[in-house]
Amino acid sequence: MTEATTTIENKTGIHARPASVFVQKASSFKSKVQIKAKGKTVDAKSILMIMSMGLTKGTEITLVADGPDEAEAVAQLKALVDSKFGEE
Repeated sequence: MTEATTTIENKTGIHARPASVFVQKASSFKSKVQIKAKGKTVDAKSILMIMSMGLTKGTEITLVADGPDEAEAVAQLKALVDSKFGEE
């Protein structure tokens, strides 16, 4: 299992477009990928689950992956969040 912690920096948080981009990227990995935030853990391959978390600017999240490509999954997803999903 591999995990990394980062902070949402998008002004508008994780709304539909970045959530969609995140799910597409997460779904490209074989590993099980989850997001932990605000005391909840959700499937990072489900846009509905991500949207239900209400991830706003400044929210700290932990990305967790377990499987054959877990290290690569966590690294790429963290880079995606840190890049603000290319929005700013």
